[in-house]
Amino acid sequence: MPARREVWRIDRPGSLDRLARRTEDLEDPGPGEARVRVEAVGLNFADVFACLGLYSATPRGSFVPGLECAGTVELVGPPVAGAALRFAPGDRVMALTRFGGYATRLVADVRYLRPLPAGWSAAEGAAFPVQALTAWWGLVRLGGLRAGETVLVQSAAGGVGLAALEIAEAVGARVIAAVGEGAKRDFLLGARGLRREAVVVRDRRRFGRQLDAALVALGAGGLDLVLDAVMGPFFRPAFERLRPEGRHVVLGAADLMTAGPRPAWPRLVARWLRRPRVDPLAMISANRALFGFNLIWLWHAADRLDGAYGELERLLRRRPHLGAVVPFERAPEALRLLQGGSTVGKVVLDVAGADA
Repeated sequence: MPARREVWRIDRPGSLDRLARRTEDLEDPGPGEARVRVEAVGLNFADVFACLGLYSATPRGSFVPGLECAGTVELVGPPVAGAALRFAPGDRVMALTRFGGYATRLVADVRYLRPLPAGWSAAEGAAFPVQALTAWWGLVRLGGLRAGETVLVQSAAGGVGLAALEIAEAVGARVIAAVGEGAKRDFLLGARGLRREAVVVRDRRRFGRQLDAALVALGAGGLDLVLDAVMGPFFRPAFERLRPEGRHVVLGAADLMTAGPRPAWPRLVARWLRRPRVDPLAMISANRALFGFNLIWLWHAADRLDGAYGELERLLRRRPHLGAVVPFERAPEALRLLQGGSTVGKVVLDVAGADA
């Protein structure tokens, strides 16, 4: 018998104002699936870009946003032939979703579920999968970060950024942390113990000089790795300071984020036309590498998740930092809060009391 659930659904991307709360039926899980009663949902910039119609992986037509959540298994479907049952009703789990997370219940492939660590809240669990996997894949799997190297982490006070700082510390790398405002610098100095000289409040006009000063303070001759979720005018100063064998990993383009409920097309077009361009022949001469990474790609490589989570258990000791926990019924407000770029750590929806 179908279960009832509440969701936030958008029938057609293009405006945050189109996000609407609805009650729907949810079919029982099939082979290799489980139904999860959601208790918390993690928000990501990809959710905002998807609702605005600016995310390449956005589903066609009507969709429910959300790439991660946490909750309790309610019902498990039959096992896939040759596979063991990994979860049972009552298990508390974290879930990766290819959209669909803004819901009080969902059906998920069990390959994308992970046990919630003992003692963690659902909100902390919902804040973990996307940011931790993205940071690890960018820094370690693609970036090959090693002890003694110098890494620039853009958006260092965000969810991915904080995970990246901890991974870099565990590896033994030197870090330059770039943030968008002074309050975030103060957080990193106080809560993460970074040196003041190693935290840069980005300035579009002098970002290169800011990086030079940080490199001198750290005694580094250049950058070995850049983890970049911003791009815009901050891309080239960082890319040009890569040492031979340096790697620049691009995770997103927050510089294109609009401030209103709809895309600001004149501003977006202008910034799109001014977007960074790289000459592959010049990259050969400088011996540099440029990677692009999108976590959605892992949806087709579920067999690689267990190994990644295992590495994260070794590298990450802190629980995710929750910058804001917002009731489920105020999801549009939470998205605008995230869109504004003033939060530190993760924005999470609390689903308690919202069940259909």
